[in-house]
Amino acid sequence: MTPVQFNPAQMMNLVDMYRQQQTAMEQAQAPGVDAAQTPGAVAGANGPTGPFGQLLTEFVGEVNAKQAHSTEMVTGLLSGKDIPLHRAVIAMEEAGVAFQMMVEVRNKLLEGYQELMRMQV
Repeated sequence: MTPVQFNPAQMMNLVDMYRQQQTAMEQAQAPGVDAAQTPGAVAGANGPTGPFGQLLTEFVGEVNAKQAHSTEMVTGLLSGKDIPLHRAVIAMEEAGVAFQMMVEVRNKLLEGYQELMRMQV
């Protein structure tokens, strides 16, 4: 298994990145299809609607919180606060695993979407 290089400073705004991707998907939608008629359509800059969209938003928010906590731990450790090294490393690994899982879930959802688009009607 290859080690993952993790930079907590780059992972702070995962929710914003998710919203940008959703906005880009909305703009790339096929012409002639009304976004309001599409199930699970993106509701502007507020993100996805419905229970599935809320679940994804919560998931991304949790990953973002883990990333922020990891950054705080590392910053505190480097600034000389009384934070044990093993706790900072555990927080970094936890954030890294959560991010990897989020990326894999995204990849599986994208594969499923692409498979649906390949189906003949």
